[in-house]
Amino acid sequence: MSFKTKICCIGAGYVGGPTCAVIASKCADIKVTIVDINQARIDAWNSQDIPIYEPGLEEIVFAQRGKNLFFSTDVDAAILEADLIFVSVNTPTKKTGMGAGFAADLAYIEAATRRIALVAKSHKIVIEKSTVPCRTAESMRKILDANSRSDVTFDILSNPEFLAEGTAIKDLQNPDRVLIGSMQTPAGLKAQKALASVYARWVPKERIVTTRLWSSELTKLASNALLAQRISSINALSAICEATGADVDEVSYACGLDSRIGPKFLKASVGFGGSCFQKDILNLVYLSQSLHLPEVADYWNQVVLMNEYQKRRFAESVVKTLFNTITNKNICILGFAFKKDTGDTRESAAIAMVKYFLKENANIRIYDPKVPESQMRYDLTVEDNVDVGTYNKRVKVCDTAYSAADGVDAIVVLTEWDEFKTLDYQRIYEKMTKPAFIFDGRLILPTADLKKIGYQTITIGKGDVE
Repeated sequence: MSFKTKICCIGAGYVGGPTCAVIASKCADIKVTIVDINQARIDAWNSQDIPIYEPGLEEIVFAQRGKNLFFSTDVDAAILEADLIFVSVNTPTKKTGMGAGFAADLAYIEAATRRIALVAKSHKIVIEKSTVPCRTAESMRKILDANSRSDVTFDILSNPEFLAEGTAIKDLQNPDRVLIGSMQTPAGLKAQKALASVYARWVPKERIVTTRLWSSELTKLASNALLAQRISSINALSAICEATGADVDEVSYACGLDSRIGPKFLKASVGFGGSCFQKDILNLVYLSQSLHLPEVADYWNQVVLMNEYQKRRFAESVVKTLFNTITNKNICILGFAFKKDTGDTRESAAIAMVKYFLKENANIRIYDPKVPESQMRYDLTVEDNVDVGTYNKRVKVCDTAYSAADGVDAIVVLTEWDEFKTLDYQRIYEKMTKPAFIFDGRLILPTADLKKIGYQTITIGKGDVE
């Protein structure tokens, strides 16, 4: 088949894969090639077991793959033929050097940009899709402009993603808005129009928002910061609820009825996770510091500090409730992904909780329906520096919730998977050490029913054990 338009996406991860798969499904006449230098990842995308779990994604990939959707490690070939190039590579928070702990590491962005500049033989529209600090496009533009030739020119756009993992496909198919930022030049506006025409195949034109480049970049950071702020706000109130006897669910429901506030992102929990919230807020903090706005930086940093406090507070409540020691006690962890309907564990509260419990010398049994043992091992031993010997001795990953809870001293729910709401808790209770404790860090369990069975229940935002 002959394709009039060809799209290349550099980066086959959580953003690039789903985004470009949906574009392919909506635009049969556009060839979409997703490239990555990671051979194992590309092999997985070309297999029957794709590397990302997201409801609806597998069906789209299987339907379009080999027709107008392709996965390859041949980055140069995809760049050469593409009209539009999405740059969707990882931008982790720097661990060392200037800005460590706050600034985004843009090494992969720069490498991808330099590769485009080196390989391109014709005009390219380069689209910044990764989550990046404000004015990253300026650096990309300088690299591209320095490599422009009379027959090879570049336009750069910002097109941030606003996906929620677990609903990413729905978000892509029916987005609240598609944001496209460009330079306010004739060439920039023309490039902006070209990308808008792709999205206009299925997105109503009034939802395609066009702005200048820097506004688009900052909007992504601001959106995630504002959402995380709401979560930290209700989590802060959950601590007050526990101290006063108020019910955080009732408080959030009543507040959410106010049309000025609304109900979304007012669900108390053990803390937010995922690849974006913390990283984007820390980028905003670093940006504010760089602009000599210390009060602004302190304001946004407090959102992250509150999130860390919430995790620590919940972990400490487990130890205190279990008679101030969990040494050699068996703790069941239900859920390791940062939220339900995804296998993503980045910044998951479960990582911090398990690490805390291991320092208290507990034995940990973990069950998550979508996170493999290899990922848990990597998160704990490589990313979070848990000793491999300690992991091997004290951590067991189980195939079912029932095997994870068999004979334990306490159950700690850290991900709001639907299956955890309907487990046979009578069956589990009968095999647990008594008194049997259950800690609900996601406000999903039938507390009244559990108490009737005999459980000592501790629910975040709802007071002490009765």
